Amino acid sequence: MKIGIIGLPQVGKKTLFGLLTNYKLTEKDIASNKPIKAVAEIKDPRFDLLVKAYGPKKEASARIDIEILPKLEKDTIAKGEIFTDINELDAICHVVRAFKDESIYHVEGSVDPKRDINFVNSELILHDLVFIEKRMERLEAKIKQIKEEAAIKEKEILVRLKAHLEKESPLRFFEFGHDELRAVSSYPFVTRKAMLIVLNISEEDLNDTGLVEQLKRDYQNACEVMRISAKVESEIANLESEEERKDFMEELGIKEPAINVLTRSCIKALNLISFFTVGPDEVRQWTIKAGSTAPEAAGAIHTDLEKGFIRAEVMKYDDFTRLGSEGKVKEAGKLYLKGKDYVVEDGDIINIRFSV
Repeated sequence: MKIGIIGLPQVGKKTLFGLLTNYKLTEKDIASNKPIKAVAEIKDPRFDLLVKAYGPKKEASARIDIEILPKLEKDTIAKGEIFTDINELDAICHVVRAFKDESIYHVEGSVDPKRDINFVNSELILHDLVFIEKRMERLEAKIKQIKEEAAIKEKEILVRLKAHLEKESPLRFFEFGHDELRAVSSYPFVTRKAMLIVLNISEEDLNDTGLVEQLKRDYQNACEVMRISAKVESEIANLESEEERKDFMEELGIKEPAINVLTRSCIKALNLISFFTVGPDEVRQWTIKAGSTAPEAAGAIHTDLEKGFIRAEVMKYDDFTRLGSEGKVKEAGKLYLKGKDYVVEDGDIINIRFSV
């Protein structure tokens, strides 16, 4: 699963990509006009607590693949290659400039986050509309020749999708039925991708949530929206000691670096959840698709565990933190045995019973 960072020029994409992945972009990377790929470590306080509780020999947090795509401007949009790159993603992280700095130019001459979001959405919608129109032309030609029933049904679906897009509404807001999903599953619709909007704000706006709340209302909470100050996050990351970072964040009224929250928002945008395996040898965080069963979680650890799955021993993270230890969870009767139909919940602490 991978998420890609997109946005207009000079919005802070490279800074956020570097903060997420610790990847140092070179001039060659930037000049290549190709997606740059790296890996981001998920920052999850639940994992940190479990590591502290077990003191394992090894620890491994979850990771996700992240790409930074070429900047969205007239040339890259006209060539169309960026849409091919977007189509290969599982989710999109759209970085939007909300900070004011006269020393950094804006391609539109002024800072207006809603305008920029609408511009990018319009370009993505236009891409999908153009594809639909071309596909419908081919279907109409086929229908004239042989009146194929499948082609007629597909055209009817595309007509509905086209009407939806013409209302300036991305396909992620369209309620797909089973037949519709099956018909369009192979199509390169970029507006079906999950979208995470990240507002890159000024330090003085750290406590102002007004724009975020407004955007959430606009998107009816169907699109994740968060704020981050790339400048402040860079300052936090560059401090030498944990104590300095803690003092600096306290001065600003920050509980944890927003970049940590962003990693978890990426997980949410990818429709993933986390579960944990624990013990004195290793504490590890795993990610799986929301709705996965216990055997599928076992398969994320190793295919042999899925094949030989018998039962899953499950502790709830909240029970563990409330009671204080694995032993006390067992004493309280809160260690559950779950079978093949159990749907894993976010934060579950799991031990797989299996046979070889």
